[in-house]
Amino acid sequence: MSSITEQILKLKKERNAVILAHNYQRGEVQDIADFVGDSLELSQQAAKTEADVIVFCGVHFMAETASILNPHKVVLLPDASAGCPMANMITAEQLREKKQELPYAAVVTYINSSAAVKAESDYCCTSANGVRVVQHVSNNDILFVPDQYLGAFIAARTGKNMTLWPGYCPTHVKILPEDIQQRKKEHPRAKVVVHPECRPDVIALADEALSTSGMIRYAARPEVAELIVGTEIELLHRLNKENPGKKFIPASTKAVCPNMKKITLEKILESLETMTPEVKVPEDIRLKAADAVERMLVIG
Repeated sequence: MSSITEQILKLKKERNAVILAHNYQRGEVQDIADFVGDSLELSQQAAKTEADVIVFCGVHFMAETASILNPHKVVLLPDASAGCPMANMITAEQLREKKQELPYAAVVTYINSSAAVKAESDYCCTSANGVRVVQHVSNNDILFVPDQYLGAFIAARTGKNMTLWPGYCPTHVKILPEDIQQRKKEHPRAKVVVHPECRPDVIALADEALSTSGMIRYAARPEVAELIVGTEIELLHRLNKENPGKKFIPASTKAVCPNMKKITLEKILESLETMTPEVKVPEDIRLKAADAVERMLVIG
């Protein structure tokens, strides 16, 4: 065990901290975390943790979600500049304006959004439970923000009348149909899974469109020996770690989220030492956002 890892583990114990890491974090960050998962799993872990301090190795909206669910705990994001471009594609003011245009629609907001946007929403969802959440909503008219591609994926599977905000994930749109076609040509026996944040023409070429947790379960199936993976490339670290002897091929090596790579072991250590940068959601926004997040968690 490296010196820096030992220091992190020592401080973590002293602070009664838990380290949560998204599946897109650097391999060494995943390896030191208490829990690694997708947005839904990390929200669930944050909601039930007994730790005093949550070190969130992800991007800003994820740390905000942990703060929404844990107002009396300290939530640390080891690099304050680790943001999400998709989350920045809509503001609370823009959402309020759109709601006035569509007063009859229920607002379902992808968790990849700011706390202020969540506070203007009826429900939150993740890529893992988006279809289930939208099916649960009694209203047939849905305003879905901010990811147009996840929204289109959900609309196709629910038949709901969905108005889609024109946001997108800059990492997933780098995966192109020709990438999938080329990988399939190189690996004709491989199955193909892609993230529902991908473009519809990419999803159409895949065997399944799944969240990262769904991809992990799919990879564990005994009949899957080779898998082309259409998402941020760091997921392959976990896939390889949990499935020795299987072959995982990135759909595109360009699918890298630079913000997810900002967090390092050195920054985790410094964060625990200084107890900064702390992410705290103002109480008025937190209370409204918590309603939308907790409705999602009840649905599961």
